[in-house]
Amino acid sequence: MKSYHQYCPIARGAEVFATRWTPVIVRNLLLGCRTFTELRDGAPGISRSLLSERLRQLEHVGVVERRPHPSGRGWLYEPTQAGRDLQAVCDAMGAWGSTWVELGPQHLDPYYSLWAIARGLRSVQLPEQRLNTRFEFPSMPADKRRFWLLVHEPEPEVCVKNPGHHEDLIVTTEPEWLARWVLGEFSLAQGLKAGVVEVTGPRSLARTLGHLGEASARALANWGEVPA
Repeated sequence: MKSYHQYCPIARGAEVFATRWTPVIVRNLLLGCRTFTELRDGAPGISRSLLSERLRQLEHVGVVERRPHPSGRGWLYEPTQAGRDLQAVCDAMGAWGSTWVELGPQHLDPYYSLWAIARGLRSVQLPEQRLNTRFEFPSMPADKRRFWLLVHEPEPEVCVKNPGHHEDLIVTTEPEWLARWVLGEFSLAQGLKAGVVEVTGPRSLARTLGHLGEASARALANWGEVPA
């Protein structure tokens, strides 16, 4: 790990936290990702080799500890107290980014937005009935135009192919609205009223999806803790 060779605590902290992909990896750890696959799914675009390198670095400086996976395959990654204390840093970065960095096309990967919804829903009481929603993004390239959000026990998931269940809802929208929904800036009802979202399917299930999306946004904003 490169050093600034300065005593300043900001410089010392930046040596650990300010390398490419590290804040995203730490964010995912704080959101409850524990396996290599979970961490990689929450960081679209990172290579396996770079993720492995960053995890080794974080383990070396005491931000992460790993232990064998109970299945006998791979590892589980857990933030240490030093890692958990980075939550305040992430909160500050998030507040600054929300205030000063405009949401642009380069930030609008719909797969990641749906992954974040699924991650937030792990902290939410799920309906007994499985809910399979197809999301359509007409303006996106073919490989990012269609995904499925499957809400079911034991945990929700995002699929790049039809998971084989009946499609309960079809949501047609743009990646920007989806990102702002995940951020809690808009509700599904507001999107429908504004004409930026179209939902095909039973109205009752659309309301369920809306409630789930807003609950997920609240859970994400609170690092997996759902406010009472």
